[in-house]
Amino acid sequence: MNIILNGSPRDVPDNLTAGGLIVELGLTHKRLALEVNQQIVPRSTFETHLIRPEDNIEIVQAIGGG
Repeated sequence: MNIILNGSPRDVPDNLTAGGLIVELGLTHKRLALEVNQQIVPRSTFETHLIRPEDNIEIVQAIGGG
């Protein structure tokens, strides 16, 4: 299915959860925020939140420094 990921079209498997998307992108152990259609998805729901065709997804990684 097609989604928009950080402003770019991307093809991903059907029946993908937010957690599955994080795994597919290789971001499993990263500190990040995930937004689907302008709604923050809590990390506690990543494994149950289904990604739907044409969802607009933004992923922002936390970067430390100082």
